[in-house]
Amino acid sequence: MSDPADLPALAPGRLRFIGFAALIVAALLAGIGILSRSHNARALEKKVDANAVPTVTVIAPAAGDAKQDLVLPSTIEPWYDAPIYARVSGYLKKWYVDIGTKVKAGEVLADIETPELDQQLQQARADLANATAKEKLAEITHNRWQKMLLSTSVSKQEADEKASDFEAKKADVAAQRANVDRLQALAGFKRVVAPFDGTVTERKTDIGALINAGSSSGPELFRVADTRKLRIYLDVPQAFAERITPGMQARLQLPEQPDQTHPATVANTANAIDPTSRTLRVQLEADNADGKLIAGSYADVRFDLPAAHGTLQLPVTALIFRQHGLRVATVGSGDKVVMKPIKIGHDYGTKVDVVSGLVADDRVIDNPPDWLAQGDKVRPSQDDAVATATVATAGPHAGTESKP
Repeated sequence: MSDPADLPALAPGRLRFIGFAALIVAALLAGIGILSRSHNARALEKKVDANAVPTVTVIAPAAGDAKQDLVLPSTIEPWYDAPIYARVSGYLKKWYVDIGTKVKAGEVLADIETPELDQQLQQARADLANATAKEKLAEITHNRWQKMLLSTSVSKQEADEKASDFEAKKADVAAQRANVDRLQALAGFKRVVAPFDGTVTERKTDIGALINAGSSSGPELFRVADTRKLRIYLDVPQAFAERITPGMQARLQLPEQPDQTHPATVANTANAIDPTSRTLRVQLEADNADGKLIAGSYADVRFDLPAAHGTLQLPVTALIFRQHGLRVATVGSGDKVVMKPIKIGHDYGTKVDVVSGLVADDRVIDNPPDWLAQGDKVRPSQDDAVATATVATAGPHAGTESKP
């Protein structure tokens, strides 16, 4: 084993070189570490700054539809619909029609037995005959007294009394004849007849049933409806009231016939807004010669309303409701938020018409966060083109109006 004392000693110059080299290496390693940490810090700072900028979805306002599809619920009613009540009391002798029977105006629906009325009519005729006989006697007496008055055989007072009695008997005959006519007219109601051409939709009586005259004493005997033409009633919201005019065409769609529509025409409107519902009552007419529409049905009425010229449309998700009014957030120069006040027209539920405050080139932020403010920096999403195209090509039925 060698003794350290026996190793050759290093020259002082060489030792200084080794020390200087070690110092340089240490300095380089320290510099590299400092540069690495600085680079990482800057990268982290950039990443934090980037993450602090919110990513937003930008859409473009869509052009307003050329036509607006307004859909409202309605009720289909017959052109004529009449409950048939008895005008005389008695017992139902026989009925001739049942539900679904087509009837003509004046056709007999049922016969009623009226023994009490028959007796009253018979008595009235007897009273008329009695009054007529008395009238004839009074007339003969009057004529005789007038002849005797010429020969002064009777006084003028007696002749006048006979003349007055004759006039009273004439009046009594007229009254008895009127009573007979009244009872004969009532007897005519023993035959229940159809008031117009139509279909029997209800029968609420049967043979032997006690019949009471009038509508307040029980249900109707029959119900007849004319469904060859129909009336359709609906309530239009006030926002659309001025755009519904007589003569306007519409389409009826029944839930059970989703692939079919039936034409209808606006016949008239109430010309007054209901203060309770803020709606306008509208009546339409529809031909039903083929019988495909059933009275009493529910139906959707579709109107093709012309849209306002130059309007833009936005989804309701882009609207911001704050203390300063209705606004939308747009992306301006430098990707900074610009708040724009707008005015909207018709609200279709999922979208609205914007009548002022926007231009077609504006980039509108959809679903803006609540904290978004004027001048905030944002980052538009990479899917902006898709979002814009989706909104711009929304079909005309995307905002149909439903029941108010």
